[in-house]
Amino acid sequence: MTESWIFPDWPAPPQVRAAITTRLGPGISAPPFDRFNLGLRSGDAADAVTANRSALLQSLRLPAEPRWLQQVHGCEVAELGPLPGKAEPQADAAVSHIPGTVLSILTADCLPVLFCAEDSSEIGAAHAGWRGLAGGVLEATLGQMIMPSSRLLAWLGPCIGAASYEVGAEVRAAFVAHDAAAAGCFVATRPGHWLCDLAGLARQRLAAAGVARIHGGGFDTFADARFYSYRRDGARSGRFASLVWLDRS
Repeated sequence: MTESWIFPDWPAPPQVRAAITTRLGPGISAPPFDRFNLGLRSGDAADAVTANRSALLQSLRLPAEPRWLQQVHGCEVAELGPLPGKAEPQADAAVSHIPGTVLSILTADCLPVLFCAEDSSEIGAAHAGWRGLAGGVLEATLGQMIMPSSRLLAWLGPCIGAASYEVGAEVRAAFVAHDAAAAGCFVATRPGHWLCDLAGLARQRLAAAGVARIHGGGFDTFADARFYSYRRDGARSGRFASLVWLDRS
């Protein structure tokens, strides 16, 4: 790990590459976005974000421009190749089996989840805020992948940690209604409010869907100044990216 990047510590095949950006990257965004904001819909200057995305491509020597998504906290999954269309697909997850395709998820407290097949035949990436996670975005992503869940690896990226994420009754109810065991990921604080372990909920749902090899976690975007955090910084928070791709070699 360097100051600017985080590289997942998962036992993925050598052909599978992944990286997570931080706000300390080689960008030009001005405060409060300093300095490596990659989100076009966060209020930052569009030319700064475009320049930051170019710097990302060059700094990581990516095989192609990342395939950005128009994320809406839903469960739509896009199947993508390396060449972008005229517009960003409206989806909260993507899969690909084509080498050179760089899948990207933008977050600022929500949970990014990266996937790969054990034989490096395909990859996936999902944006799991609480609404998408409760709605089944991870299960939808697994359903779009060719390999059975038992032959997939998952890596949980930086998200808001359990100690920093207080939620209301509607959030807890959405998960407990799906699986009573989800109650173990909530700790009561004050009447009608709980601390929520978003990564823990994702682990539960992935395991229930048949994914046995789940890695990552342990981050807290709210407490860790390397990351953008919507809850900490407000509506003018930037976004960092979680990327996964298949090498062409």
